[in-house]
Order: sequence, then structure tokens, then C-alpha cells
Amino acid sequence: MLRLTWVQPEDLLGHELRQARLDGREPSAVEARWRAAGGPDAPERAGASARGVSRYLRLLAEDLLDELADLPSALAEDEPTDLARIRSQCPDWPTPPAGRGEPPSDGSGQWTADPRPAFPAPSERQGTPATPEPPAVPSRAPSGGRLAALEAAWLGRAIGCLLGKPVEKLPLDGIRALAGATGNWPLSTYFTARGVPEDLLAAHPWNRRSATTSLAENIDGMPEDDDLNYPLLNLLLLQRHGRDFTTDDVARLWLEELPPGRTFTAERLAHRNLLAGIEPPHTARHRNPFREWIGALIRADMHGWSNPGDPAAAAEQAYRDAVLTHTANGVYAAMFTAATIATAATGSHDVHACLRTGRAVVPARSRLAAALDHAVELAAARSDFDQVVDELHAVYAPAHHWVHALPNTALTAAALTHADGDFTGSICRAVSGGWDTDSNGATAGSIAGLLAGSPAALPDRWRAPLKNRLATTVADFDGTGFDTLAHLTHLEATRS
Repeated sequence: MLRLTWVQPEDLLGHELRQARLDGREPSAVEARWRAAGGPDAPERAGASARGVSRYLRLLAEDLLDELADLPSALAEDEPTDLARIRSQCPDWPTPPAGRGEPPSDGSGQWTADPRPAFPAPSERQGTPATPEPPAVPSRAPSGGRLAALEAAWLGRAIGCLLGKPVEKLPLDGIRALAGATGNWPLSTYFTARGVPEDLLAAHPWNRRSATTSLAENIDGMPEDDDLNYPLLNLLLLQRHGRDFTTDDVARLWLEELPPGRTFTAERLAHRNLLAGIEPPHTARHRNPFREWIGALIRADMHGWSNPGDPAAAAEQAYRDAVLTHTANGVYAAMFTAATIATAATGSHDVHACLRTGRAVVPARSRLAAALDHAVELAAARSDFDQVVDELHAVYAPAHHWVHALPNTALTAAALTHADGDFTGSICRAVSGGWDTDSNGATAGSIAGLLAGSPAALPDRWRAPLKNRLATTVADFDGTGFDTLAHLTHLEATRS
């Protein structure tokens, strides 16, 4: 029997019950009806349950999904999805620069920086901080170095993603055990199966789709991954429509260029909804329990890269992309990431200032704002990152799926803070924290790569196996080099 992932109503219902509780709805009565009828739990790790259900249960799941969507939310006032209302709840929303294009090298015409102190750097933590690996070259891009910084960002995104791919979906103790078995803990290089005991591999098998291309002994260029496909799609989006694209433009591009089989969770449901005649932004809400998961966040990089020095524009651009598939905190996570990257793209701010600016576009009373504040404060106060991770898991794992945006965004912010923006430290901390390992590694790598300023600043052990090429099914990009992608991105960033 063909079991389609991420779309079957009987699988979606369990996820919606959890999501309803998270976004302030009371689903107890609906849940009781589902349980009384014999309805199963949602698959915890996979996208589809192993066995089908009766036609009665499938139809009941569809009805209950619609009933849950009609329940009022106690969090609606504090967590809007309308952009005007989001901005009204962000008292430190960044001020746009006077003009567009490359920021002046002297810093004039930049967005107005928040005068508050940056989040504490690692040197201010309690205890003795881990020493980050020194970069090969100075870590700030000089004037005129935007092209090199963009190449480092593309490479960083690919490297971080590749590092996390073999352990995606694995529990935290499995990740630690697999790395420790080969002397790679704390994590410092790609995972390998060489030397791992058979009983440990049986207990914690590598991600079956990724092991053949992402373990150290198997890497031969960057394999295809949705974490790289989406920046490519958004490069196409800007090439065709410019920075004034609409959400409808995003939808049309997906229908033309994005195979449904290359999508997951909220993106797959948006695809389904579009083909059913449902228009944006209703595509994000109709029978979509994944609307606050990580999908919009992993699409945000291009919006930051194309707006250097203008985090407000980057956040608004990410918003128009995100609302095709996500609501509330799922949208805020994309806006946070885009604004952080736009700030890093100037080459003149440290990681703490970048994160602070990203935080400024998140509604102040939202769950994501609280999670970010908690994660950054925790990372600044602990010298041992394992302790940071353990506390984050204790707080967020019980109520959230491992792909939810809230814990993953918080973990990424904590990793960047704890590593002080150092490239190796950032990606290794992000991946070692579990949850959506490849996506978190990719986002941390993009930001830390920008801050590093050039490909030469990224250690060769990370860069060399990628061989300056990536695989993809997006348009004509298969086999393209990261230097070429940086050039194409730079053209969009400087287009008037």
C-alpha cells in the first residue's frame, strides 16, 4: 500500500491536536471524539503511519481538522499573522536605510542600530568558555568583499546542512553516542560510520536517505536537500519578479519549478491546497497542522542575502514568502532569520548584534520571542553547551515536534551565541543540539559564513569534500558551483 507522507488526514489530525494546544486553542472535546472512534496518534518521526485506516476514520479526521480550525485562539492578540499587526507589536522594528544597494563602507546610511548592549559574548559567561577555532583569515568582510561573503554564506549553508544530514530524526542521546564512538565529541567534523560498533548503529541507524551521501567517507559534492533547494527557488523568484514579488508569485513558481515529491510538511500541504484551488494565504491554514514548523525559516536566507543592511526589508520579503505556508511563529521564525542575515551581510556587525536585530522583528509577546530570549540568555550564561542543549530539550521537547520552528530557532540562536559566531563552533553546536539537525546546521552555517567573510575563512576540511558543486532538481542549477551562486545572488542584491 502506498502511504503518502505529510498529507493523509488520519496522520494530520494528531499533529493538529498538538498544534491547537500550542497556539491557544482547546481541542479536548475534538480529541475525545477521535479517541473514541479509535483514531491513532500522529507518527512521531515519520511523515506517514505504517497502516491505513478505515474510510470512516479518514472522513472523520477531515471533519475534525475543520472543527479544530474554527476554534478560537487565546493567543490571537499576541501572535498575529497580518504584517501591519506584527510590526505594531515590534517596538524596536529596524529603521530602513536611506537608499538601497551596497551599504557604504563607512557605515553611513545604514539602518538605525538598537542602542542597547548586545547579548553577552562568550567571554562574559560564567565559567571558562570553550575556545573557538581561529579563522584562517580575518572574520570581517572588507569593503567590496560582498561577493566573497556571499560565497561563504552559500558554502556555509551547504556545509552545515551536510553535517546534520546523517543524524536527522535521531534522538539527542543517539547523536552524542554516534559521534563519541569515533572520538568526534564535542562535534568538530563530519560524521563517519568507520569505527562505530554494530550494536550502536542498530540502535541509532543513520538517516537512510542521507547516509550514502553525507557521511565523511561518502561525500562527493553537495547532495540535493530541501535546505538548498529553497534558496535556489528564491534566487529564481528574484530573477523573475524582483524584490517586489507577491505571495502569488511564490505560489506560481512552486507550481512551475518545485516537484511535490521534493517538499515536506507545510510546503507539501500548500502544494496540495494550491492544486485544490485554495488561494494564498488560505493555503497556510487549510488542514495544515505544520503551519508553525520550520519550513518557512529554511526559505529565508535569500531574503536576507538580497537586502544587505536592510533587515526591515528582508523581514518583509520573508513574510511574503512565508505566508504561503505558515502562520504566526512559523512566519516570525522566517522573518527573524532574514533580518539576522541581512544584518550579517553588512560585514560590520558581530553575531550578537545580528541576532538582536533579528529579534526586533518578532512580536514582543509571542512564544518565539520568549524562546529566543531564553535560549540566548542561557547560552551566554553556560560554558558547557551540552548543558544549554539539555535545558532547551527539557523545556521544549515535551510539547513540540522535532521539526517545530520554536525549539529549532531557539537552538540555532543559542549555538551562534555560544560560539560567538565562529564558523566551526556555530555549525557543530547547532547540529549537536539535535531536532532538525540539517536545517539548523544550514541556517547557522549561512550566518556564520557571512560573518567569516570569505570561503578561505572556512576550514578546508569542511569545504574540500563539496568540490564546489551541488546537486538539485531546481531548474538548471544542478552541478552549479557556489562561486556562481554567489555571483547570481550579488546581482539580485545590487539590482535597483
